[in-house]
Amino acid sequence: MTATPAAPGRRERNKQEKLDRIIAAAGRLFAERGVDDVTTQEVADAADIGAGTLFFYARTKGELLLMVQNALYADALQEGRDAAEALKDPVDAVLAIAAPVIHCNRTQVENGRTYLREMVFGDPSEPHHAQALEIAARTEEAMAQTIARTTGATAEHAAALGHIASAILLLALSTSPADRDDTTIRDDVRGQLTALIASNS
Repeated sequence: MTATPAAPGRRERNKQEKLDRIIAAAGRLFAERGVDDVTTQEVADAADIGAGTLFFYARTKGELLLMVQNALYADALQEGRDAAEALKDPVDAVLAIAAPVIHCNRTQVENGRTYLREMVFGDPSEPHHAQALEIAARTEEAMAQTIARTTGATAEHAAALGHIASAILLLALSTSPADRDDTTIRDDVRGQLTALIASNS
């Protein structure tokens, strides 16, 4: 007989409620003004908690941004994976994975750049940073699986191509000028993916 999991206690519910308020407040302020122009005190005030309580959940604005953006990136990746499943052309399918991630990153350009910087150079032992790295790894894995499915490449070869494809995406996001739109970035990524996959067919 399987035991029914115990319902969260009051303390756990209170912690989750505070976390939800922090994420909502930080997400709103970062979207409105950008992470660089928002202080942690403003996030604490908007979440109706003390600055010390906020520090318990996130020690820096970078960690706050990771907390906010990780959920958005995870949703974008799932959207891309779902779209790719119906496609047979390898470039179209890999680009379908990349497109929602590009849009997510460019919704607020400075936030997107800061997120990538925190992901690459942040403390890998910090939980939100580790989660960001895990999302990046899942993106690479999704691209590799899609390449294997659409080209018949071996798992090992597809993994190598998926690694390169995810690097193309990361580089495109981190180096694109602020005024470059999603379509232009997607076209640039498509061109590189076409060259990569064609040369490995």
